[in-house]
Amino acid sequence: MLDKVALCRTEDVAVLMQAIGTRARKAARVLALAPTAQKNAALEAMAVAVTEESASILAANALDVADAKAAGLTPALIDRLTLDPSRIAAMAAALREVAALADPVGAAIAAWDRPNGLQISRVRTPLGVVGVIYESRPNVTADAGALCLKAGNAVILRGGSDSARSSAAIHQALVTGLQQAGLPEDAIQRVPTTDRAAVGEMLQGLGGSIDVIVPRGGRSLVERVQREARVPVFAHLEGLNHVYIDGAADLAMAIDVTVNSKMRRTGVCGSAETLLVDRKAAATHLAPVLDALGRAGCEIRGTAEVTALYPLASLASPEDFDTEYLDAIISVALVDGVEGAIGFIAQHSSHHTEAIVTDDAEAAARFLSGIDSAILLHNASTQFADGGEFGMGAEIGIATGKMHARGPVGVEQLTSFNYRVTGTGQTRP
Repeated sequence: MLDKVALCRTEDVAVLMQAIGTRARKAARVLALAPTAQKNAALEAMAVAVTEESASILAANALDVADAKAAGLTPALIDRLTLDPSRIAAMAAALREVAALADPVGAAIAAWDRPNGLQISRVRTPLGVVGVIYESRPNVTADAGALCLKAGNAVILRGGSDSARSSAAIHQALVTGLQQAGLPEDAIQRVPTTDRAAVGEMLQGLGGSIDVIVPRGGRSLVERVQREARVPVFAHLEGLNHVYIDGAADLAMAIDVTVNSKMRRTGVCGSAETLLVDRKAAATHLAPVLDALGRAGCEIRGTAEVTALYPLASLASPEDFDTEYLDAIISVALVDGVEGAIGFIAQHSSHHTEAIVTDDAEAAARFLSGIDSAILLHNASTQFADGGEFGMGAEIGIATGKMHARGPVGVEQLTSFNYRVTGTGQTRP
């Protein structure tokens, strides 16, 4: 039974969150009608503010990083959390890239005429209020705020406790941009408490204020959101991503793509966690690729068949092939061609991102059509699983579900649509 102090605290969080939701709904009505130029002006002002406030953002981030190190977070998670001048510059650039995107609101997706003279069009409209729940990565604060604004949505941001100071500093820069453009500050709100009860309130929808939830984090967070949410969810599940090296793969390309897929940044959701090699290519490709991974600092865990061929690898457990390491570790297995790769991935994938390396066009086509994942690549690194790399300016996350949005969630995915029918007085008999 909760004591009186805890009960009061929980009630206070509920009151706080309901107020945030009410303000967000009011702001959403303004944003839905905001002209493109005004939204773009806000995004440009945000980019300027992020740059001008970089010293305070970095100072706040240094405190978060120090706490994370003291708490024993893994190097990969600390990398996710850490900001530096280049990442601040990338954040500002992403804000400008979103400003440069076409405004989806009001765009006609399709239009047609009926024999009775009715003119029908399907037109993009804002979702309304988006709730974003995320962990560790403070740049999500800027990305989510920018994308929701461009799509005409208000957003409620609930970042992780690890990045609370960093997110607060970035959020202040976003508010500055809204103020300068004459848009409501409540268009981008940050939940000011790390109390987990705030997440529960968001998942209940804040009395009808939230239209959709976007979770971005580990399995435990996403599972809680999917289990408890009373509003639609754009699920961003963990990235159990695979690279498959086919028997017809160019060796140099296989090495480059695999090492980049795993080691460019191990803590991002697009990082490869499992390497599959065609048994027909094991004699020629396995050792060179694993040697390159080892030189890059990657720990290799393989099946008994792999360790027999490559003794420097340690023996993988069955659980390894279902683990998102987010670290410099990769699981390795041999498979029988494309069909073997498809079967293995179907058993272990989280439906996020998979890649094939091959010069065989038929093998590539079979791989791309036979796998049910949000992003599929042929002869390219899984690290391209990113909205910015897709030309979307940024992303809120990679949606691994199948409804409404799938893959990178950018401005278009943050809209719904309605049908607009124009007549000349027609009535239905």
